[in-house]
Amino acid sequence: MLKNSLSAKKFVAGVDEAGRGPLAGPVVAAAVILGSQHPEGLDDSKKLSPKKRAILDQKIRDTCLWGIGVVDAEEIDKLNILKATMKAMTIALLELLKVSKKEPSAILIDGNISPYGRCEDWRWPKARTIIGGDATEPAISAASIVAKEWRDRIMNQADQVFPEYGWFKNKGYGTAEHIEAIKKHGPSPFHRRSFAPVSQLVLF
Repeated sequence: MLKNSLSAKKFVAGVDEAGRGPLAGPVVAAAVILGSQHPEGLDDSKKLSPKKRAILDQKIRDTCLWGIGVVDAEEIDKLNILKATMKAMTIALLELLKVSKKEPSAILIDGNISPYGRCEDWRWPKARTIIGGDATEPAISAASIVAKEWRDRIMNQADQVFPEYGWFKNKGYGTAEHIEAIKKHGPSPFHRRSFAPVSQLVLF
């Protein structure tokens, strides 16, 4: 996690997650403080082409401070997806602080829900939530890109172990092909068994 020099005036952490909706795989959060040489063209990760997103992801991780939080499918089933997402965000910010060595001047979270009061390790009551922040706040945009790419790499690796579910293409989302594969092969250890499409399709 080597970074270039950071702007002291804008020591703002952006936080976002990827993977709340899929039937399989983890939920992943990223927290990013932009470096003074951060890349141009940051945007909501969903609006970027896979090629551009991958390029930006590498540039962000080369020039910015960042941390990652991953909560796997088994823990999602234990906690529920909201609590798991809040935990992933908390882990990401704590990991970011390990490399930033100081508290950010502000914390911006994509969406309308903060981990404050929902995750015991979250200690930033003044963190601000912003609906659509991944498209309007560069630090959140960077976090959305890093989280999305990190999760995609996890799902691509899982696809090598369980190729029958097509995760290289669907990344664990409930496509028709993915659901048919669950019907045929049953759930894998990567599936979220608390999610209705999985629990309704198979007997455990």
